[in-house]
Amino acid sequence: MPHPHPRVLLSALFLVAIASFSRAAAPAPVSFDRDIQPILAENCYHCHGPDAPHRKAGLRLDQRDAAFAGGKSELAAIVPGKPDASELILRILSHDPEEVMPSPDSNRKLTEAQKDLLRRWVAEGAQWAEHWAFLPPVRPAVPPIAPRPSPLAPSNPIDAFVRARLAQEKISPAPAATREELIRRVSLDLNGIPPTPAEIAAFVADRTPDAYEKVVDRLLASPRYGERWAWDWLDVARYADTNGFQGDPERTMWPWRDWVVNALNTNMPFDQFSVEQLAGDLLPNATRDQKIASGFHRNAMYNGEGGRIAEETRVENIFDRVETTATVWLGLTFNCTRCHDHKFDPLKQTDYFAFFDVFNQMSETGGASGSSRGGQILPILDLSTDAERDTLKAAQAQLDALTPAIDAYELKKFPRPEGKPVSDSPAAIKLPGNLYATHAKVLPARRAVVGLLEALPHFRDTEPDPAYVTLLETSLAAVRARDAAAANITKVMVMDQLEKPRETFVLSKGNYEAKTDVRVEGHVPEIFQRYPAAGNAPTARMNRLDLARWLVSPENPLAARTTVNRAWQAFFGTGFVKTAEDFGVQSERPSHPELLDWLAAEYVATGWDTKKLHRLIVTSATYRQSSRATAELHERDPENRLLARGPRYRMPSWMIRDQALHAAGLLVEKPGGPSVKPYQPPGIWEEATFGQKNYEQDHGEALYRRSLYVFWRRIVGPTTFFDSGPRQVCTVKVARTNTPLHALVTLNDPAYVEAARVMAQRLLADRSVADATRVDTAFRLATAHLPTPAERQILLSRLAKLRADFTADPTAARDLSAIGEAPRPTALDPVEHAAWTTLCLLVLNLDETLSKS
Repeated sequence: MPHPHPRVLLSALFLVAIASFSRAAAPAPVSFDRDIQPILAENCYHCHGPDAPHRKAGLRLDQRDAAFAGGKSELAAIVPGKPDASELILRILSHDPEEVMPSPDSNRKLTEAQKDLLRRWVAEGAQWAEHWAFLPPVRPAVPPIAPRPSPLAPSNPIDAFVRARLAQEKISPAPAATREELIRRVSLDLNGIPPTPAEIAAFVADRTPDAYEKVVDRLLASPRYGERWAWDWLDVARYADTNGFQGDPERTMWPWRDWVVNALNTNMPFDQFSVEQLAGDLLPNATRDQKIASGFHRNAMYNGEGGRIAEETRVENIFDRVETTATVWLGLTFNCTRCHDHKFDPLKQTDYFAFFDVFNQMSETGGASGSSRGGQILPILDLSTDAERDTLKAAQAQLDALTPAIDAYELKKFPRPEGKPVSDSPAAIKLPGNLYATHAKVLPARRAVVGLLEALPHFRDTEPDPAYVTLLETSLAAVRARDAAAANITKVMVMDQLEKPRETFVLSKGNYEAKTDVRVEGHVPEIFQRYPAAGNAPTARMNRLDLARWLVSPENPLAARTTVNRAWQAFFGTGFVKTAEDFGVQSERPSHPELLDWLAAEYVATGWDTKKLHRLIVTSATYRQSSRATAELHERDPENRLLARGPRYRMPSWMIRDQALHAAGLLVEKPGGPSVKPYQPPGIWEEATFGQKNYEQDHGEALYRRSLYVFWRRIVGPTTFFDSGPRQVCTVKVARTNTPLHALVTLNDPAYVEAARVMAQRLLADRSVADATRVDTAFRLATAHLPTPAERQILLSRLAKLRADFTADPTAARDLSAIGEAPRPTALDPVEHAAWTTLCLLVLNLDETLSKS
């Protein structure tokens, strides 16, 4: 067979090259879910979306059939394959301000790239797809991956998905973290407490194949696990020890907090965990613990201020329950549908009030009547002890004993018939401001702190009466003691159910006074009624138990996804879906959609086993990578969304505090019980409450309990904690910031200075130890590893400077070495102690100490 002529061969090769180049240069097919829906949601749904009453020109672009049909003009908005015949494309390309879309009045404008995507999508056939989050998760096939013999070989399906994505991006994964880095990371993540030097040494020395898995299993079995993971749930549940608003009375919800810790430690399946918190009181033969669990939706703020309209409070409380439920188990912005159909998601106002109807059936009235003294509002579960009741009885008796003397004095000061209030005296008419109402009209035995605080300045300064002021001051102290005793009576607020259901009507614009004639009964949002997978959705009116069971049923495509996403967020700093509070059409698309769905399906298939989920994540090679990265990778993927390296980010403030206490050996690991009041600057509560609340610091071991147990006043949270959830609303993603104010806490707060001081005592206990060894120990206590030679030299040089400074100022040395209530060895040289205290404080404030890496 003759060979082809060279020119013919060259021409053929040229044509093949051109064809190959054309294929390589051709853009990938347009994806509706990835490329088109975000454009429509951001620019079009506001006028042409789910909100029917406000829809323009009858055109709806969030549903396929409606979008293809067009609007009132009867012009086809989308003609598959024919962009030049599609009104949508003609409008977005128009230069006529009367025709172009989005309308200039909307302040929205498409980029040329977005216009091109829309045109290409129509030209390619206008393939449509449902929003990914509204479809049931289907377990995708695990990508194949070539095994590589290395310390960081893929160890479970998580790695297969992540490595497949990295291969697409042409990025290599980071090497394995050091054993010191890894045990610190996983200890903080699973227990919230760093490892001890002995635990670090044991892990480094253990070279058995399952050494790391043994560490993980030990941490999962520790009671610290529930305390660490309860914090995130308390942010979700808006837990606090007071009601909020101006009066901010105390409540005893800590038994619910302890129920959460126990449920997490015993690995209660998340579906049961959910049902008991939403409707534990409605379960057949509900136990005391299940009733306590139902306090989840009694954790919200409660406005019991005088003059407050009870029905307004009751309705707002239900709004909070509806929106919290939707955020936690659906990841949807239900708050948008309180006043109208959702502008972007297929949610109707009637869907909102269907959930409202579910939570509208409890006996809570919205008023403060029927409450015990303090912040506990009916319905409540009485868990009080004999000691608590005796304390209250004694405080009340002390107050009652003061009443005769006050009555006798006021009878002379404000002459009137005996037994009548001061307001019946002509002398009381001239009392200014609120005094007539808050003081004169109230019998001495029933006066409150607010009225007494108003009366005292008047009778001390305006109408001086020293004897009367003394009586009122004594009364104020007794009232405060009685109120404190009442607030400490353990009565947990829980849910209940009315025997006769209330009717629920849509409220116009969410106004409690503006009932429409649209009656609604509890039901599943319409968008999810098409998934009868398990037949769990009730056909009749839903109650709380029906709703709770539906939320964790296969019919709800979102509960497992949102829960898995929050878990990933806790380990890696950012979830697969960055907008953890919003999985709707305006949410950020998942970074690893297949992995999210695989984990969601796996979570359900394993019985909602949370510890198993956490174990799967932390044993993955993805989690065990080093957090170090090149400058190029940092620039390409600054937030580590591609997961080419291990997590590194600043720890939450509560964990930083617990770490400091642990490094010092001060941490008291006593579980549960009433909340504690550690160090706090004076005047914080007093200023926030106009003098009504005084902060009385605890002493002894209460100062060193885990941060989970610190008393949380709703209107002014603990001053030690920055970047924390506000505990006023449900928070599923806490912001991380970085400001000098944070350093003011970690460098100056007595808790940190005392921790550094006691840590120094720990280092100085053995006088025969060299300075370099002590520096190594301090560094390891804080970071889990030894300093580099250069770091060690810097710290030793600093130590020498500190010794010289404190030698020159022995008073400062004595003051610093005495901070805090923890005992101090009297034989310890104050100068040496102060120098090491400052050095330990420096080490506790290193970036790598404050960061999880």
